[in-house]
Amino acid sequence: MKVHFIAIGGSAMHNLAIALHQKGYQVTGSDDEIFEPSYTRLKQRNLLPENIGWVPERITNDLDAVILGMHARADNPELLEAQKKNIKIYSYPEFLYEQSKDKKRIVIGGSHGKTTITSMILHVMKHAGIDVDFMVGAQLEGFEVMVKLSKTSEWMIMEGDEYLTSPIDRVPKFLHYHPHIAVISGIGWDHINVFPTFENYLDQFRLFIKSIEKGGCLIYFQEDKEVVTLANETSIKKIPYKAHPFNVSPGQTTITSSRNHNYDLKIFGSHNMANLNAARLVCKEMGVEEEIFYNAISTFRGASRRLETIATNGKSILYRDFAHAPSKVKASTTALRHQHPDAKLIVCLELHTYSSLNEVFIDQYKNTLDEADIAVVFYDPHAVALKRLPEMTFERISKAFLRDDLLVFDKKDKLKEFLIKESQGIFALALMSSGSFNGLDINQLALETGLLK
Repeated sequence: MKVHFIAIGGSAMHNLAIALHQKGYQVTGSDDEIFEPSYTRLKQRNLLPENIGWVPERITNDLDAVILGMHARADNPELLEAQKKNIKIYSYPEFLYEQSKDKKRIVIGGSHGKTTITSMILHVMKHAGIDVDFMVGAQLEGFEVMVKLSKTSEWMIMEGDEYLTSPIDRVPKFLHYHPHIAVISGIGWDHINVFPTFENYLDQFRLFIKSIEKGGCLIYFQEDKEVVTLANETSIKKIPYKAHPFNVSPGQTTITSSRNHNYDLKIFGSHNMANLNAARLVCKEMGVEEEIFYNAISTFRGASRRLETIATNGKSILYRDFAHAPSKVKASTTALRHQHPDAKLIVCLELHTYSSLNEVFIDQYKNTLDEADIAVVFYDPHAVALKRLPEMTFERISKAFLRDDLLVFDKKDKLKEFLIKESQGIFALALMSSGSFNGLDINQLALETGLLK
């Protein structure tokens, strides 16, 4: 099969391209920009486009399909050429469904935790020796790619994103998957540019529940009132969960199985104990024995950029975290406080997404950084300009967080200087963002704070 990717450089798209290449497909692609790690990973497999840019001549009549990424626009010249030639066009999620329509599909949805829950399940499957196909939104230890597609696997495990499918398909991605087992980890308003009201956002999860296959089940977080309300509206099989019971000693989280066996974990935080319990219930539905699950999960180190340790000297530590939505920021900050009760906790959040940079939404961040000793926000005017939003004053940002001592920086050099100055004694420093703090060199920061030699 010959397939062409429009916007092959995306995180998800380039992984799907690699997965199809490994499956024996003939794969080509285009993009107007390709960054690392996509660039190197495509180049290693001879999938990197010869030239950057959109080239309609690449859309040839012998193509079996075109896969369209969200990064492309509706007037993309290659897309227009494919439409003109009546070549079958798939979005990323449509193609994943097409590849998995004869499998048992598990979809992990929710405003937060879905990458971690999906990663936990895949880690357990690998440990248990169970072959599964999958799509996950982060690089995992022990996995070469973030997408795997085969002809033999019984199961397809997918992270379910509620964001839009493609420029020509304006519905959430997860509505294409039709799961047999679905998880909703929690609901917190996000993507204000697409879902302008919370009720509109909530409706997408209502539709997600309705998309579950007949005879399927919903595993849901019972401590989220919005999720409970939606779960109560359906008559399908429902399995509620809450955070797995856990004990914390200095720097160590331990859980106990129903057989009273204790397991020390390499992850921490109440939110991760909820994620763990969701993963446990999914694995149980798949037939995995309890002790196999616990043995496997005790070696799980987390997904990339989810409270990921960048450097430590044994006393102090630097984390990188993907947290950017309010619920994620609060959960991570609380987890860090409990994990490091005696350290100076410095939390630095970059406002990077359209929602977080929007004055209509910014008040959703109130009290999210309360557990930090020093709370810092990075607000980059360049990111604001790219999203064509009006700038907010530092005072407005501080007011939104309801924290008078909040510090706001708009230049990365000044931010770095401040973080180095404050990183004294015993400290835990966390950098939270879905972006890069305008290119801040985190390894250099670790060196200058004495955490790397």
